[in-house]
Amino acid sequence: MGCVFCKIISKKISSDVIYEDDNIVAFNDLSPVAPVHFLVIPKIHISSADEICDENKYIISEIFGHIPLICRNLGLNGEYRIVNNCGKMAGQTVNHIHFHVLSGREFGWPPG
Repeated sequence: MGCVFCKIISKKISSDVIYEDDNIVAFNDLSPVAPVHFLVIPKIHISSADEICDENKYIISEIFGHIPLICRNLGLNGEYRIVNNCGKMAGQTVNHIHFHVLSGREFGWPPG
């Protein structure tokens, strides 16, 4: 069957891409829970945050370096939430590390 996010990266599945470079892709979520809701993923397959290691941690740094730039380009004015779910019990539904970026409304705590 294959990873749905790997299929988005390889353009086998279309998505509403808002940012892309050699290492990462950001695209709007198909089922948004906020007025602004996009995902940021690495182009290399890392199943979850639990698999971050010395060999791939650079990509996580790159993702977090680009999120503020993407948000500024969208006019979010420093007001957004970043969410990562690790594992099924935490709500991870796609086994490819991804970061939800949400904005456009007030969020409460705790989230779930």
